[in-house]
Amino acid sequence: MDRLNELWPEFWTAALETLYMTSFALVLGGVLGLAIGIILYVTRPGGLAQNRVISVLMNLVVNFFRPIPFIIFLVVAQPLARAVVGVGIGTTAGAFIIGLAAAFAIGRIVEQHLVSVSPGVIEAARAMGAGPWRILFTVAIPESLGPLILGYTFILVALIDMTAMAGLVGGGGLGAFAQIYGFRQFEPLVMWAAIVLIVVFVHFVQMLGTRLARKVMRR
Repeated sequence: MDRLNELWPEFWTAALETLYMTSFALVLGGVLGLAIGIILYVTRPGGLAQNRVISVLMNLVVNFFRPIPFIIFLVVAQPLARAVVGVGIGTTAGAFIIGLAAAFAIGRIVEQHLVSVSPGVIEAARAMGAGPWRILFTVAIPESLGPLILGYTFILVALIDMTAMAGLVGGGGLGAFAQIYGFRQFEPLVMWAAIVLIVVFVHFVQMLGTRLARKVMRR
């Protein structure tokens, strides 16, 4: 317990680093993933603006990057992080790489939920003269908003887990704190303090996302 008391400043600094990396990655991955998902949806065969070339290329890109184990992606993406955010190691670099990795998974989630919208609803909008982009933003996305919120919640929980591996590139956060001050120094109480706070973060995010999705789907 004495060791944990000594490490309280580092503990809360690590907690803030986890929140920073998660928020940064959610914004970056969320925006990129939404764009990827929309492109996959509208260009697919039978889509709102079907385009075989773009559809095949986008699927190749997503299918190439998505299966790469994150621990490997952390190292491979370092040069890109250095080019974009100016550093290849540290909290910001870790957050950038996490967001980039998440974008491909988010893209698939967005595509799947948009595809699940009833074709009858889409055809009804077409029959009323709505164009592809109007159908997308006034019919497809609103109709799939509840499931999309649940999908983003799932990804946000995964992002919190991914921050634990960001220590490989000096990302800091609760995962690195648990490993450096807990596991390596044989301080189980220190390690479990970090684990418990991560669990609290995950529980709060899951509860908030579920409630928001339920509220949207009841409209």
